[in-house]
Amino acid sequence: QVQLVESGGGLVQAGGSLRLSCAASGSAFSFNAMGWYRQAPGKQRELVARISGGGSTVYADSVKGRFTIARDNAKNTVYLQMNKLQLEDTAVYYCNAVRIVAGVSQYWGQGTQVTVSS
Repeated sequence: QVQLVESGGGLVQAGGSLRLSCAASGSAFSFNAMGWYRQAPGKQRELVARISGGGSTVYADSVKGRFTIARDNAKNTVYLQMNKLQLEDTAVYYCNAVRIVAGVSQYWGQGTQVTVSS
């Protein structure tokens, strides 16, 4: 059974930095894509950043130049380095992994809270 375990969330002042990690286990196959989504109170879940197995990345416009996604394929781990955090970055951040083996399977972590204070 695939599990995604996130860590690294917390409380930080505006302008500060945090690094999120997500370790995947239980899969005999590597994931085609891994990424991070977030959901703020009263808002829909949105893509923050995504990275393919080959290293291609996609970022939300709101985080470009501030956040960096990276992955360690050998460890099935994805990271999100968040710099210059803003109040509007406050949300629950969810790790996501997509695997294409006899169909598309998508997996989610339990979420980690990121709170940015003024």
